[in-house]
Amino acid sequence: MKFNWDDGDWFKCTARVPQEEIERFLVHPGTRIWPDPSEKETRYRAAGYSSDNRPMFVVFSLRIVEGEIQVRPISARYAHKEEAKTWPKRK
Repeated sequence: MKFNWDDGDWFKCTARVPQEEIERFLVHPGTRIWPDPSEKETRYRAAGYSSDNRPMFVVFSLRIVEGEIQVRPISARYAHKEEAKTWPKRK
């Protein structure tokens, strides 16, 4: 999977979560993904656990660049424990 990091979103995301962690999180099979209600563009939400078992939440979109689908992270943060109470534990 290839990532498409926008300069502004890269700064916003990596101020909270390291880039490598976001990329690992989005390709992990235990990460849950569902549509985001954004009206600007088709976006998705992802929820699950980081490699060190911290709850995480990421919003991203998919872009086609030169015929290839790429993931563009828009927002990333470690989630609040209350948010993650109902999430399945990472295996």
